[in-house]
Formats: sequence, structure tokens, C-alpha cells
Amino acid sequence: MCGITGILTPSPRSRDGLRERARSMAATLAHRGPDGSGVWVDAAGCLALGQRRLAVIDLSPQGAQPMVSACGGHVIAYNGEIYNHREIRVELESLGHAFRGHSDTEVLLAAIAQWGVEEAVKRCVGMFAFAAWDAAARELHLVRDRLGIKPLYAGFAGDDLVFGSELKALTAHPGFDTALDPNALALYFRHNYIPAPHSIYSAAWKLRPGTIRTFRLADGGLRDMGETAYWSARAVWDAGLAAPFGGTEEEAADRLEAILTDAVGLRMIADVPLGAFLSGGIDSSAVAALMQKQSQRPVNTYSIGFAEREYDEAERAAAVARHLGTDHTELTCSPSDLLDVVPRIPEHWDEPFSDSSQVPTYMVCKLARKHVTVCLSGDGGDELFAGYERYAALKLWNRMTAIPGSLRLAASLLGPALGRDSRLASRLDCLGSRDFRAFYKHLVSHTKHPERLVRSGREPTTVLTDEGEDWRALGDPVRAMQYWDLATYLPDDILAKVDRASMAVSLEVRVPLLDHRVVEFAASLPPAMRPVPPRGKRILRKVLYRHVPPELVDRPKMGFGVPIADWLRNELKEWAGDLLNPTAIRGQGLIDPCQVERWWNEHQSGKADRAYYLWDVLMLQAWLDQRAGEARP
Repeated sequence: MCGITGILTPSPRSRDGLRERARSMAATLAHRGPDGSGVWVDAAGCLALGQRRLAVIDLSPQGAQPMVSACGGHVIAYNGEIYNHREIRVELESLGHAFRGHSDTEVLLAAIAQWGVEEAVKRCVGMFAFAAWDAAARELHLVRDRLGIKPLYAGFAGDDLVFGSELKALTAHPGFDTALDPNALALYFRHNYIPAPHSIYSAAWKLRPGTIRTFRLADGGLRDMGETAYWSARAVWDAGLAAPFGGTEEEAADRLEAILTDAVGLRMIADVPLGAFLSGGIDSSAVAALMQKQSQRPVNTYSIGFAEREYDEAERAAAVARHLGTDHTELTCSPSDLLDVVPRIPEHWDEPFSDSSQVPTYMVCKLARKHVTVCLSGDGGDELFAGYERYAALKLWNRMTAIPGSLRLAASLLGPALGRDSRLASRLDCLGSRDFRAFYKHLVSHTKHPERLVRSGREPTTVLTDEGEDWRALGDPVRAMQYWDLATYLPDDILAKVDRASMAVSLEVRVPLLDHRVVEFAASLPPAMRPVPPRGKRILRKVLYRHVPPELVDRPKMGFGVPIADWLRNELKEWAGDLLNPTAIRGQGLIDPCQVERWWNEHQSGKADRAYYLWDVLMLQAWLDQRAGEARP
């Protein structure tokens, strides 16, 4: 696991100067790789690759990066893990390849030399983001894993292409334009994250999951050769719809357990200590159970709790840990923990991001890192097996469709007269949804009408805002919701949150439920095997019940929430009040200060709970404040 960065320039320059620039960009990623660093520059002075290393597989210098292939024609800077690298190595050895060490990086590089980038990554089971240079073709390939577990940003600094695991590596290049994209801000307030390919900066973008973006140096210039999708969640969803699983529920559970056991087992391979996050819910309990099943010693498990019982999962996690026999560690978060963590969030997220579960995620990562270098998590289960409570909103949609469209539209127009933020206004607004896609977009939106808050931003096209295709092509409504979550919410919120929180403390997190083979199987489950909550995750539950009694895990879903509303009226009130200064917000010219002031006053008076609206604004303001501080000499 690592942090990578680099520069590709059509204007050859001093190799020493290029090396130093790449080294300074890589230095911003030291938290992602505290165990080593390296920079490679090509002979022509056109490409520099930088890397910071977190050593997990092959701790020797043989695993150091950037790495040059045995033939000398390929170079890679790589972040991630290829879990089936041993099997690929055997195949490559049969084709005449020899290896210096036993790292997965060397195997991936040899696979690229043998088969090319696209065919190589199709053979890989893993999570990764990497830059691969083909010296003969003068081409740089930027690659991201299938589900978007590992991040990769790219953009231009003048004529230079710059890229990195985090935006801070790009902004370290003196030629990078840090002008904000107001349209990205509109997306941020809609979702509480900025979905790919957009970023907060107009000059940068996120590489999409499952894609390869290629750039070629030719005729004294830099050509963008476009994006290739080597794996597509949509194609997987279409294939599952066309060929659904035809067995019984028990046979489905057998099949899932076999795939998931292998996925977990592969992710237990490491040359460093490892453990697992355990909340006591279905997903993390299933992962911990299958880890313990394959371990000769107690697995290390970690959880955190809060004094507020409605947010505390520690007791249920401890019960599962006792049953499985894991070596369990838990931490109860105190107000002092909050005051330490929250103001530092912008250090770890390079663009506005306001999923409040970022706080406990960071805390549990910090707890685990005191003992292990690698942790397995249960992320992905809600998307793959229909576990989110909002999937039950299908009942509301069914009731809505019984109302004539003209009446629904008329009722939706009454909403603004009741006040923008009233619950009734929101429900009436929902009635105006033209189809199920629009209904779901409304359902998952933090700010229902971000154009009313963001002064000059308009939402660009995304998976959810592009309404050109009939959503029915995705199958039934539950399948549609699962796909939209898999394509947007999962990579851009859940996985981004886990990556930044874990890498901030130099912890590698692996997600076995997002093994692409598990995803492909889940996509084939027929409607009867995908009931919505409270009985969601039917097939995954069947697997878990073989290892953990139902009474230990069959409880209402808690998510990974935090008591934001109380914090903003107590421990975080002073910090938040300073950030929400109306004069400062007005001077920035980005969002409506009157709306923000209204939310703050209503929340402090107890008139309404505006915590989540305010958290979105606070994370933007904290990020802007840090940005301004970095710009000051």
C-alpha cells in the first residue's frame, strides 16, 4: 500500500529538476507510505514517477518502487494489493519470467510486460491505482481498480500532466491552478461528496473506477488517448439480470460462502500483523467470522463506541467477538477525542467531504494502527445485498405512483410556500419526481436544491443526474438502487472515507466483500433473494448464521453515525460558530450566508435539527480555512 504521484511533460527538462519536483509532490503523501520513498525519471526528462511505501508484501528492498521491469521497457508506480499475485507469478514463470523478490508489484509489472495493461489487470484480484510507463510506445497508463477502492487524481499544471493518490500531490506542483469548480460545489451539497470524475478544482479530475486513461508523448506534444473501461459495474449488473442465479437460497448461500471465504483468505496474506474492524453488524461480523474460520490463532478485532447509547455499537461487537473467540479491542470516544479529530479533518480530505462517519472511521483506524498494519472491513455489503434502510422507501414510491401525475405535480408546487427546509415541503417536493430515478435522487440528496445555496454552481452530469436512459433497463427498483449506490455512493463516499481515514494513520484496509467475484455473484441474485430491510441481506445473513447465532446480529441497523446534533450545541459549538461567521462566508462569495445563518440559529434554538446541513457547510468552511492557511507565507 502506497502513495503515488508523477509528472508527464511534453517539454523535456533537467532530470534533476524534474526529480526534485516529483520528490516534493511525493513528500505530501508521506502518511500513505512511511516505510520508504523513491523517484524515477526517464532519460529524456519527460516523465517522473514518485512513490511513498507502506511495506506489506515483501518488506525487503526488492519491493521498492518505482520499479523497472526486467526487460527495462516498463516502469510502474503502484498503490494497492494484488491478492492472487502468487497464481499469476506461477503462470508468468511458465512463460519464462524470472523474479528478483516476491512482491505483487513485480508480478504486476511482469504481467504488463507480457500481456499489456488491460489484459494484465483483468487477471488481477485486488485493489489498486497505478501509473505504468511503456517506454517503447511513449505511453503512460493511469489505472484504477474495478470498484474504486483506491483513489487516483489527475490534472494539468500548464502543459504538464500531474497525477497522484491525493489532490495534495497535484497542488504541490507550482504550476497547478487551484481555481475552484463551482459546479463541483453544487454536487458536493447534493451528495456530501464530489462524485467522479469531478473534483473541487477545475484543473483536476478523478479517474473513474474500472478504467485506464492513456496519454502519449508524440510529435513534441502530449496526446490524451482517452479512457478504456476494462470492467464495468453496469455491464456486471446487465449480465446478472440476463442470467440470474437459478438455484435455491441454500445453494446461493453455499456459493456465496465459497467465494467469500476465498476472498477473505486472499486478503489475510501479509508479511505484517493484520486484524479486522468489527461493529457487530452483518457485514463486519461475516468478514470476522470467515477470518477466524481460516486462522490458527485469535483474530485481532477493533471497534469503537460512544457514551450516547443510540450511537454505540461496542456492546454488540463485543458479543460477536466473544462468540468467535477473537482478540477484541474497543475504545469509547470522549468529547476530547472529538475536539482533537474534527478540526483536523481537512488535513486528510483534500476536497470538501461531509459524511460525518468520517470521524469514527478515523478513530477506529487510529485504534487499530496501534496494533496492526492491515485491517479487513465489511464495506460493500449494503450495496451488494440491499441493506440500506432507504431501500425500504420503495413502499413510498409504490404509494406515490397510485396518485395521478397531475395531482402529484400540483402538490409538489406547494412545497416552497411552506419554507425550504420543512419536512412537509420536502415530502411534497418528492411528489414531483418524474420517474423512479428522480425519486431516488431526491431520496439520497443532502441538499435537495443545491442551486439555491451555491451562488454560481450548476450540477454537471453524473450517473444520477443523467436522465436520458430509462431506469427500467436496470431491472426492478431495488436493483436500480443497488447499481446507483455501487456506481456513485460506494466509491465516492464510503471508499473515499475509508481510504483517507486509514491512510492518514498509515493503515491498509482491505474489503473482501468488494472482491469483483463477490460483486458479480451478488448481481445475479433474483428479486426474491434481495428483500429490502428489515430483512435485507438475506443470502449474506444465511452465510453468517452458520458461524454466529442470529440473536447476536439480528438487531436494527445502526450505521456508523455520530451525535452531530448534540456536538454542535455543546463540544463543537465554539469551533463551528467561528467557521460559520456570516461576514467570512459572504466574502467568499460561494454560498448563501443568509441560509447558513438561518440554519445555525434554528439549530441552536432547538427549533429544528439542522445538523447535517450545517455539517456540509462546516466541512466546506474548514477546508477553505485550511486552504487559506496554506496559502499564507
